[in-house]
Amino acid sequence: MAKELTTSAQKVQDALTARGLTCLVVELPDSTRTAEEAAVAVGCKVGQIVKSLVFRGKLTGQPILVLASGPNRVNEIRIGELVSEPIEKANADFVRKKTGFVIGGVPPIGHMEALPTYIDEDLLQYQDVWAAAGTPKAVFKIYSSDLKRATGGTVVSIK
Repeated sequence: MAKELTTSAQKVQDALTARGLTCLVVELPDSTRTAEEAAVAVGCKVGQIVKSLVFRGKLTGQPILVLASGPNRVNEIRIGELVSEPIEKANADFVRKKTGFVIGGVPPIGHMEALPTYIDEDLLQYQDVWAAAGTPKAVFKIYSSDLKRATGGTVVSIK
């Protein structure tokens, strides 16, 4: 019998199921907090790891979600242009309040509120990618095309 998921991981599983996706959340014994740790844990390339990064609009306080490929750094000026205001990295309290999840476990879906989402175009070069699932040890594999559909995100160059 499969082990029950933690509350946060179950929220992500429920969000996946509600979107008609058959992805399965798995909780691993080792941390997947960083892209490198996650790639080792699931046996994929670092580029296949979806980093869910939350930023905050400096003027409006609006949360912005960027789904970045593991090795890529977000060009904050570029994302700021897309959202029409400068952005900054959000602190842990803000991330938890807006998403319902802790940094290192923020999934691309299932947040407390709808977030404008930008997807790194580099993720689409892979058939499937791995994303955080609510905790620093929980992940799920998803087709990159389904990631776009599930999040409603806009595909952009984030570099």
